[in-house]
Amino acid sequence: MQPYPHRYVAAARGAPSGTVEVASPGLPALTTAPPAEFDGPGDLWSPETLFCAAIADCYILTFRAVARASALEWTRLDCRVEGTLERVDRVTRFTAYATHATLAVPPGSDHARARSLLEKAEHACLVSNSLLGTRTLIAEVVDAG
Repeated sequence: MQPYPHRYVAAARGAPSGTVEVASPGLPALTTAPPAEFDGPGDLWSPETLFCAAIADCYILTFRAVARASALEWTRLDCRVEGTLERVDRVTRFTAYATHATLAVPPGSDHARARSLLEKAEHACLVSNSLLGTRTLIAEVVDAG
């Protein structure tokens, strides 16, 4: 890992109506639009869905590091994040995040230990640690089949 501080750059370009293009140097561009809740088409990534995706992505990447350091064998981690957007004191913001994680481990694995590592990853996720609001982890460990 490189020493801190790390710097990240993203940019966006849009017109008075239509989609917005989001880009970062060296990465493929993404086309975004408002979500259906804000009268958008509902069939493109939105800032709100990208936000929740960033939490889910960071959680899985953090879990990889935690599992590797703990020598935990696993086969798959499915993660879904539900963010709750509300109007609080005349400010629209995310107030809660529920991370639903299902970890598949080889049969005979220590499920309690695996669950503990899922919780450790949630506490270590840098994106989640950068947010305001209530965080909830709903974790399940299953045998890979």
